[in-house]
Amino acid sequence: MFESLSDRFDGIFKKLRGKGRLSEADVDEVLREIRLALLEADVNFTVVRGLVARIRERAIGAELHGALDPAQQVIDIVHQELIATLGGETFRMTYAAKPPTVVLMAGLQGSGKTTNSAKLARWLKAQGRNPMLVGADLQRPAAVEQLRTLARQVDVPMYSAPDDVVASGVGDPVEVALGCIAEARRLGRDVVIVDTAGRLAIDTELMEQVRQISEATKPDYTFLVVDAMTGQDAVTVAENFHQILALDGVILTKLDGDARGGAALSVKEVVGKPIAFASTGEKLDEFDLFHPDRLAGRILGMGDILTLIDKAKEAFDENQAEEAANRMLEGQFTLEDFLQQMAQVKKMGNLGSLMKMMPGMPKELRNTEIDDRELARIEGIIHSMTIAERRDPKLIDGSRRLRIATGSGVTTSEVNALLKQFGEMQKMMKGMGGMLGGARGKKNKKGKGSKGGGRVTPKGGPQLALPPLGDSKTPFKLPGL
Repeated sequence: MFESLSDRFDGIFKKLRGKGRLSEADVDEVLREIRLALLEADVNFTVVRGLVARIRERAIGAELHGALDPAQQVIDIVHQELIATLGGETFRMTYAAKPPTVVLMAGLQGSGKTTNSAKLARWLKAQGRNPMLVGADLQRPAAVEQLRTLARQVDVPMYSAPDDVVASGVGDPVEVALGCIAEARRLGRDVVIVDTAGRLAIDTELMEQVRQISEATKPDYTFLVVDAMTGQDAVTVAENFHQILALDGVILTKLDGDARGGAALSVKEVVGKPIAFASTGEKLDEFDLFHPDRLAGRILGMGDILTLIDKAKEAFDENQAEEAANRMLEGQFTLEDFLQQMAQVKKMGNLGSLMKMMPGMPKELRNTEIDDRELARIEGIIHSMTIAERRDPKLIDGSRRLRIATGSGVTTSEVNALLKQFGEMQKMMKGMGGMLGGARGKKNKKGKGSKGGGRVTPKGGPQLALPPLGDSKTPFKLPGL
C-alpha cells in the first residue's frame, strides 16, 4: 500500500544525505517535499500540516544543531513523528474481571466486518482466550450464514437467532445481543464478539440499531472496521461512528491493497482513537495488532524486522531450524533440508511482502514483483528427485537430470541452474562455518568452551537457508528459473 510514499521518502532522504550541514532553507525544502508526498498519499490536510510543523520545530532547534550528522537526525525526527501520527504505542487489550469481555464490531457493508470478526476470534484464541462469535446482523441472512461458516473455520462457537427467525429477516438484533451474554457464560466463553449490521452508507436506522445494541450489551471494546482502500472516506466514516458509539479503536482492512495509505496516517489524529488491529490479506491468519513503529519503518524504507521475526517464529520449528543451520555451516545441508525450509518460508506469507520487511533491501528488489508460483516450480524439481539424489546431488548425471526435468515439467537447463546455485551456496556456507569454527577453536585454546572447533549453534531465532537474493544491480531470480 505504501510503495509510492516509500519511494518518495527514499528520494527525499537520498538528496538529504548528500548534504553536509543543513541550513534552515535546506530543512524547509525537505519539508515542502514531505508535505507534497503526504498529500499525494491522501493524508488528511490537517494531519499533514500538524506533522510537518512538529518536524520543522524539532529540525531547526537545538536538537539538530548539536547533531554530528544533521541529515540522519532529520530522518530520525521524521521517523519518530510518523510513529506518533500513527498512534505511538501498540494497542493492548485487557479483559473483564467478570467474563465475558464484550467486543462490539461496527462498520459499513463491504468493509470486511464479518470476516474480521472471525479473524479477531482466531487472534484471541492464539492469546489463550475462549471467544464466541455472535451474529447480530439479522437483516441479511447471508451474513449470519457467512459468520457461521467462518466460526467453523476458526473452531469457535457461534450464537444467533433461531434459523427460521434469521431466514425471515425480521429478528431483533438487540435481543440476540442480550442473549449472547448468558450463552457465553453457559459455555464458559470469556470473550464475545458481536457482529452488527452494516449499510452501504451511514443512515439513521443503522446508527440507531448499533446504538441500541451498544446500550444493551455495554461493550468493553467497540471496534470500527474500515476499508483502507477508501482513503479519506474511511476517516469520515470513523468520525461519524465515533459520535454515536464512542469507539475504542479502529480495525483497518486491506492494508495489502494498492491505495495510497492516507487512512492509516490520518485516523488516529482525526478521530483520536488508535488503529488497534490491521488486516493484511484475505486469509484468516493475515490479521494482527497494529504496530505504529513497524509501519513507520516500512514507510521510510527501513524494513520491518520485528514482524519478519514474528512470522518466522510462527512458521519455523526452532529445533529443526537450529539443526538445519548447523548442517548448513558444516557443509552437510541437503536439498531435503532446503525443501523443508522452503515449505516453512511459504507459511510466512507472500514472498514479495517478506522482501519488503527486510531492512536495507534496495528499492529495486523491494519493489520487484515475485510470483510465488516460481517457488512451486523449484519444489517440483526437488520432488522429482529420489531421496538419495536430494541427499547427494553429485549422483545426478545427465540421464538423471533429463528424468528430473521431465518429471517436473521444466528444462534440463533449469535443473542444472538449480543444482549449480545450490552447490555454490553449500560451498559459501561451509566456508563461513569453517571461519566460525576456527574462531571457536581459538577461544577453546584459552580454556573456554569444549575442545576442538565444535559445532556452531547460531543464535537469534529461526534461520532462513534460502540462496542469496542478489543485489540492487541484479534482478531478483529464484534459483533454477
